[in-house]
Amino acid sequence: MNHLEGRAALHAWEASKPTNYYLTDPFLQQTLAFYMGDAYERALDALRALGAQSAQVIDGLVRQEDRLGNHPKLERFSGVGERVEQIEFHPNHDAVGRIIWEAGVMAQQAEPGHTVLQMGLYYLLSLHGEAGHMCSLACTSGLIRALQTVGDEALKAKYLPPLLTRDYDRMQHGAQFLTEVQGGSDVGANSVHAVQAADGTWRISGEKWFCSNVNADQFLMTARASDASGTKGLGLFLVPRKLDDGSTNRFFIRRLKDKLGTRTLASAELDFDEAMAYAVGPVEQGFKTVVELVLNTSRLMNAVACAGVIRRAFYEASTYACHRSAFGSVIASYPLVQEAIADLHSEANAATASSFYIAHLVDRIDTGQASDAEKAIYRLLVNVNKYLTSVRGSEMVHRAIEVLGGNGAIESFSVLPRLYRDMVVLESWEGTHNVLALQVLRDIARYKLHEPFMAEVRRWLEDGSLPELAAERALVGQALGDLGWLLARLAQGSEVYQQAHARRLIDRIGLIAQAGLLLRHTQDAPTHQNIDLTAYFIHRHLHPNYDPLTDEAYLPRLGRIMLG
Repeated sequence: MNHLEGRAALHAWEASKPTNYYLTDPFLQQTLAFYMGDAYERALDALRALGAQSAQVIDGLVRQEDRLGNHPKLERFSGVGERVEQIEFHPNHDAVGRIIWEAGVMAQQAEPGHTVLQMGLYYLLSLHGEAGHMCSLACTSGLIRALQTVGDEALKAKYLPPLLTRDYDRMQHGAQFLTEVQGGSDVGANSVHAVQAADGTWRISGEKWFCSNVNADQFLMTARASDASGTKGLGLFLVPRKLDDGSTNRFFIRRLKDKLGTRTLASAELDFDEAMAYAVGPVEQGFKTVVELVLNTSRLMNAVACAGVIRRAFYEASTYACHRSAFGSVIASYPLVQEAIADLHSEANAATASSFYIAHLVDRIDTGQASDAEKAIYRLLVNVNKYLTSVRGSEMVHRAIEVLGGNGAIESFSVLPRLYRDMVVLESWEGTHNVLALQVLRDIARYKLHEPFMAEVRRWLEDGSLPELAAERALVGQALGDLGWLLARLAQGSEVYQQAHARRLIDRIGLIAQAGLLLRHTQDAPTHQNIDLTAYFIHRHLHPNYDPLTDEAYLPRLGRIMLG
């Protein structure tokens, strides 16, 4: 093959990529149909439309916006010297935003029970990584949920409508500012303080260290509202960007953060000097509101974003493998490449299965249908899943880069370097791995959350009847028994011992959840591809002594997965 033929092959690769991210994702289609029931048919037009816009329009806009020189810039003053503290974006930022808001991603939260659909739309956008808007959507979603749940009527009437509109020219979006320079994950060390004014509003002063989506219209932030120590003294407040007279509230942007990833998202350091604010819910329950309504919302959306990134990495690598030739053969024919594609495809399915199961639990909780057991499973898995999908996301993008070789490291050639950079942020955003692992450890000790989870997985296994996956059901059952042994062993150890092994625990819980959900999904949609991918995932992660060298089914399975 000469250079002309090689370049023609690359053109063919570009032409072979999906033109509709919804229509080329049967696993997503099957998942949404399973959880949405009759509402699925009514949502199809919106899903198909956004799937096409995401692949054909948003992709090119986002690529251009992320080029060097096109990233957000700080404009502290207007041309006539008025303080505005605004961010200047590349024009593509608004072009992408208009598509997103008109698709109704935020509008889905106007009524309870639409989280699965909302996450379906969000997933279709997340195949581009951050894209300058995904953090904004997650922050806005958490703000909406906090206002709807604990906000007073006057606050809801004033600030909810612009968060829920589809009109991009009238919409407002939210940010959440928790981190302080001395605190990080230790939110209880926060020192920004709030003092109540005579009119019932509050005045906030102090410094926030990491403020993402700093161009938002509404800031949701913590501040110390009492003398109580730790998180008990933290209230939750809404700080409007503009006051009622149109002037800028008393916050000051020090500088924008120069980040490794999510570069088209404006993150900054802020000072507040008696900025006017409203309490969101009872002040003494501020941190409780943050965790249950705000952080958990972001953790779900973070996981869905990771699932979308893994899916995009699979698309990039699998299509490339079918068009790139080396040593006389297309590289998709080589088993080492087939193994990488199988890893990518199975992990994309697993992340999708676990994340949309959690979205389904949110809908059941919001509509009053959830049992106590389901609420406990949600509390456990929302943290476990955020951890596992982000770890796997980085691993899988790196796996895809490996398939592209040197081309995979070139920003102008492939989306993968940008996705890899964005995954670094997704791993730490809304809870580092250690923080989440320790939270799961505490919740299990205090609330026995593992008990309803293990009982639910047993029900999934009992409901399975596909003979092709009988061995895999047995493996998950064995892993469930091993989890019981691990929990008992940890319970006998000291606190230091438990903390040292917390990530081993969270890994095991997450893999069992994903394996059980893949079995459940394949029972409902028993395609040959689902059977192969589910078997591959379970053997790879849960077989205690699995050796592909002795598995005669291994190579044929890789070939079938590669061919799709």
